[in-house]
Amino acid sequence: MDFSHSPRARDYTERVGGFIDKEILPREREYRDALRETEGRWQEPPLIEELKARAREQGLWNLFLPDERYGPGLSVTEYAPLAELMGRSFLAPEVFNCNAPDTGNAEVLVHYGSDEQRERWLEPLLRGEIRSAFCMTEPAVASSDATNMQATATLDGDTVVLNGRKWWSTGIGHPRCAFVIFMGLTDPDAHRHSQHSMVLVPLDTPGVTVERMLPVLGYYDEPYGHGEVSFTDVRLPASAVIAGPGRGFEIAQGRLGPGRIHHCMRLVGLAERALELACRRALERTAFGKPLANLGGNRERIARARIAINQARLQVLHAAWLLDAHGPLGAFNELSQVKAAVPAMAYEVIDMAIQLHGGLGLSDETPLAPALATARALRLADGPDEVHLGVVARTELRAHREQA
Repeated sequence: MDFSHSPRARDYTERVGGFIDKEILPREREYRDALRETEGRWQEPPLIEELKARAREQGLWNLFLPDERYGPGLSVTEYAPLAELMGRSFLAPEVFNCNAPDTGNAEVLVHYGSDEQRERWLEPLLRGEIRSAFCMTEPAVASSDATNMQATATLDGDTVVLNGRKWWSTGIGHPRCAFVIFMGLTDPDAHRHSQHSMVLVPLDTPGVTVERMLPVLGYYDEPYGHGEVSFTDVRLPASAVIAGPGRGFEIAQGRLGPGRIHHCMRLVGLAERALELACRRALERTAFGKPLANLGGNRERIARARIAINQARLQVLHAAWLLDAHGPLGAFNELSQVKAAVPAMAYEVIDMAIQLHGGLGLSDETPLAPALATARALRLADGPDEVHLGVVARTELRAHREQA
């Protein structure tokens, strides 16, 4: 197993890294200030479109899709260092058109969408003209078990009727959010993994209402946001069902596999940036006559953070390599491992960086506080830690049971 980057990956890493350092990081404060000044915080500052145009001109666009029809065709392993670099800035993923949940929704359409669905939704999504959201989690049930879902997608002749309430629908607040993918119960009598369907829903369809936006530890993540959405007798052509009725669970598993590892890749980059900020602060600030680096065990904390980040990166690369070689099923256990390990690692590193910054770290003057909210949320998003740890334990115990 060789984790050295391919020549193509090295080329993209240099170009993406250079673009982030020169074009994106210097404008983060400008973006935050513009967002505060924009009339209505759910409007995107114009500088995003400016940066997107430059990235696209340089061929740094749709890097997440391994299908060469839609981008450079990078493997998951080749994309890993690029996603890590993007994780350093909250602006970078959208600038390169690699922002969640659009990446996962695009993958669904590539692998499961009809020609009509791809033309209507995938192509403008990949051009960066529209955004999207994913409506799966529900407030009334434990959505960690997808078979609990109560929202319905009922077939009625040549139409499908949606009813129910979803929440934590990431991206629903974006002014360009044009559609959502809705998962609902179609046939309660079918096999538990064949009961649900996924449906493409234009956001302006009658009966679709964004009820409210939800804060994550006080942060609304505007202009993307996380919303609670109601669906009341929403009628759509049956052709809006993705891949046919009853395939929702299959699609969800295919979608969440790459999405989980993309989150972990970005979190490694987020932790790297937090550690950089922590080290600078530890060297620049003094207390009790000494640099912070020489006080209170901070050197050990910094060392442990470096070790934890490097361990996480290698584990993510291993999962990416397996995903490339064997697909989501062949990397199922390893995907669960990284999804449980990496958000917890990032949270601890960011928390350490906040501690070194004191009160400043709790403010929005640095990216640390929203970064902490992101890392904490990702211990729940795409499956809570307990679900992933359960997968890892089941696999481990099965191996020993078979040997007994």
